[in-house]
Amino acid sequence: MDAKPHYMKPVRLYLWITFLCLNTALPASGQTGVNFTEISELARFANAAYRSEAEIHTVVEKSDYKLVLHHTIAESQVAFFLATNELTKTQIISIRGTANIENTMVNISLKLTVNPDIGVSLHNGFAYSAKQIYAELQPFLIPEYKINVTGHSLGGAVAIILAMYLDTNQFNVNQVVTFGQPKVTNLLGADKFQHMNIIRVVAPADLVPLVPLFDPLDIKNLDIYWHVGKEVILLDETGYATLEGFDSMLRATKFTQKAWNEENLNNHRMSAYLKLIDARRKASELVPYTTDFNLFNLFGNE
Repeated sequence: MDAKPHYMKPVRLYLWITFLCLNTALPASGQTGVNFTEISELARFANAAYRSEAEIHTVVEKSDYKLVLHHTIAESQVAFFLATNELTKTQIISIRGTANIENTMVNISLKLTVNPDIGVSLHNGFAYSAKQIYAELQPFLIPEYKINVTGHSLGGAVAIILAMYLDTNQFNVNQVVTFGQPKVTNLLGADKFQHMNIIRVVAPADLVPLVPLFDPLDIKNLDIYWHVGKEVILLDETGYATLEGFDSMLRATKFTQKAWNEENLNNHRMSAYLKLIDARRKASELVPYTTDFNLFNLFGNE
C-alpha cells in the first residue's frame, strides 16, 4: 500500500485540535464566582511557608489554627507545615516553594513517570517530595477532618501531588489552592483527578504556570504535560477570568518564543500574588479571557 501523503498528518492534527476546541467549554458570564476571602487565607498560609517557625505560629494563630508540624526534608530541602483548627475540624497543609526559581525552571526535568502509588504519570521530582511529605504527615492527619492543601511555585506542584496521595488514600480533601504552580501530570492524570476541588491562581505575566511550555503540534501525544483543576487568572484591577482544560493550555502558546525577564520574575513572587488577591477581597469581577492564539498559524502560515 502506498504511503499516505505527508500533508495528511497536519490536516488530521488540525481537525483534532479543532474538535477539541469546539468541545471545550468557553468561559461564560454566568460562571460561579471565586471566593477570594477563602483564597486569601490560603495565600497567607502559602506565604508563611517561607517564614521562620515563630512567624508561622503567628500566621496560623491569627486564623484560629494550631501549628502541629513544621519540617524541612533534608534531601530535597522542601519545607512544609501542618495546622489544625479543631473548631471547624479542618487541617491545612502548606508547602514552601523554591528560593531560586530561575535555576529550577531552567533545570526542570520534562520526563513524566508512572507513579505506582497514585496510578498516573507525574513529574518524578515533585512526586518524590510529595511522597516524603505524605509519609511524615500521616501520623498527624485526622481522617474525619477536612484537609486544605496549598503552596506557591514548586511548592504548589508538590501540593497538587500530595493532594492526589491524600485523595487516593481516602482522606477528605476539601480544597487545593496553588499560586504560580507549574504542571505536574499529563492529560490522563488530569482527567483522573478532575473531581477534586483544585484552584490554580495565576498572574498573566507569570511564566512558571506555563512550564513546561505547550506545543499545539504535540496535542495528539497523550503524554504531554497538562494542568489539572480550574485556573483563576488575576487580571488588571479587580478583574479575573477562569479557564479549564484546553482553554487553559492555550495560554502557554503566546509565550513560547519570549525570553524570561524581570517582569515575569516579579509577577511570580508570592508577595505579588498577595497584593493581587487582597485587591479582590472587597470587589472582584469575573470577565472573559481573551487570547491572541490562532489555530491557522499552527503550521507557520500567516
